[in-house]
Amino acid sequence: MNDIRRTILWVIFGFSMVLLWDKWQVFNGRQATFFPSPTTQTVAGTAAPTPAAPTSTASVTPAAQPSAGAAPAVAPASNEPAVAHEQVTVTTDLLKLTFDNQGGSLVGGELLHHKGSQDDPKPFVLLEDDSKHVYVAQTGLIGGAFPTHKTFMHIAPGPRELKAGDNELTVRFESPDLGGVKLVKTYTLKRGEYAIGVRHEIVNTGAAPVAPKLYLQLVRDGNQPDGTVPFYSTFTGPAIYTGAKKYQKITFKEIKEKKVAIPAESTDGYIAMVQHYFATAWLLPDGTPRELRVDAADIGAPAPDCCYRVQEITPFGELAPGQTKAIDARLFVGPQVEKVLENLAPGLELIKDYGYLTILAKPLYWLLDKIHSVLGNWGWSIVGLVVLLKLMFYWLNAKAYSSMAKMKALNPRIQEMRTRLKDKPQQMQQEMMAIYREEKVNPLGGCLPIAIQIPVFIALYWVLLSTVEMRHAPWIGWVTDLSTKDPYFILPILMTLSTLLQTALNPAPPDPMQAKMMWIMPLAFSFMFFMFPAGLVLYWLTNNLLSIAQQWVINTRLGVPPQFHLPKFR
Repeated sequence: MNDIRRTILWVIFGFSMVLLWDKWQVFNGRQATFFPSPTTQTVAGTAAPTPAAPTSTASVTPAAQPSAGAAPAVAPASNEPAVAHEQVTVTTDLLKLTFDNQGGSLVGGELLHHKGSQDDPKPFVLLEDDSKHVYVAQTGLIGGAFPTHKTFMHIAPGPRELKAGDNELTVRFESPDLGGVKLVKTYTLKRGEYAIGVRHEIVNTGAAPVAPKLYLQLVRDGNQPDGTVPFYSTFTGPAIYTGAKKYQKITFKEIKEKKVAIPAESTDGYIAMVQHYFATAWLLPDGTPRELRVDAADIGAPAPDCCYRVQEITPFGELAPGQTKAIDARLFVGPQVEKVLENLAPGLELIKDYGYLTILAKPLYWLLDKIHSVLGNWGWSIVGLVVLLKLMFYWLNAKAYSSMAKMKALNPRIQEMRTRLKDKPQQMQQEMMAIYREEKVNPLGGCLPIAIQIPVFIALYWVLLSTVEMRHAPWIGWVTDLSTKDPYFILPILMTLSTLLQTALNPAPPDPMQAKMMWIMPLAFSFMFFMFPAGLVLYWLTNNLLSIAQQWVINTRLGVPPQFHLPKFR
């Protein structure tokens, strides 16, 4: 019944390869081959018309802007002077942000505690607006000829750097009087925080009531972030969280094809733009009514495949002449550190995407983080976590390896019977089952305990792949970044050798073709890991070595000395 066990394992392996291929198709922008997403209809919003398509300040000129070479400005409705186009850069202990007075938009964001790459000491650039990438955060008003993200605004003077002893600084923008409304936008940046307070205050300067709505939006091009590795898939694109639908990722392809299905309205949740390790998100207080939209807009920007927008719209309510109202929001710009996200808003930690195995992945990350707090090194923490998991599953593995050992002990008897009855398959099966009953051996006993553990180790794979703390984290010697491939391929080579050793410890199948595949498939699978992050390969290598050691000990105790079964390809 060894053949049954091997068949089940091959089915599991084959299904895993199908899933990997399916993810590869989606990653390359094609329809999934085996599990295509169902076609859904776009949910139409009920709000007032969406504001004009977002503009890249690097390329798009507002209608009121003068010709090239002149200072851009917009003519105010009152006697106020024209506003010149300018940008201001603000620095805290964590962030370096660039604001544009066109709409008071956030058009640049650098994370000072995260390098651009292992070889580049410059800060990681998340938000930008240039000829290569567009990724900005914008706000404005709709419901009339009110200030939008295209309106040039006055920048109030003030400090531009968070100095020692200071805990916060503010950046204040004030629009001209447009449509009887003046908009004042104030950003508040605090020490040690990636969440920026954003207060929108409007004043009805006209003689009639007004009822504007505030829109908050994140706009970016549809290209993968720089440094993306094509050998494993991570999500880049908009995401929406609501109490009704929970966490929803929306691909750029779905937006282009208008196959987005999201709630039209909500009173909770957030909108976000997500990429590997980092994200931005607009957060409104729970209970605030909002309309949700996701769309694409070709704005003629120099960045290719531009642009995609996720947006929420909330009403100010009616303002009488002279009345002032304000709406407070927060803008998160930073890394996907799970503990930080959990403290900001319900469900925000889900932007660190573990997929369908979140229920297993979250406690695994918690345990990994606790181990790191003791060991202080993420590489050794991975090793420690795998050791703990092997201890947790020790009895399951012991049962599996014991069953395998008994099967190995019966192998000579089974082989003799197969040879003797090779022309009588029905009698062969009957005698084989009689042998198993006589020896009290379950032919599936070696497979099921291992299969139970597969979801746990897949969840651990996603934990290691999505944890930003692994980025640029060293282990030992030559491994200086657990989030990128081993520069000398030492770990993948060791993992390949350990996989071959595991294969050699198992008895060779009687069928010559099966025997060849038992060697070729694990070898091919191992070579995939040569381009995987070193942290993932370290976890797999550690698991292999511990499995070999446990199998060796159990086989020896049961009187079935380990034997090496080398391949015969002739």
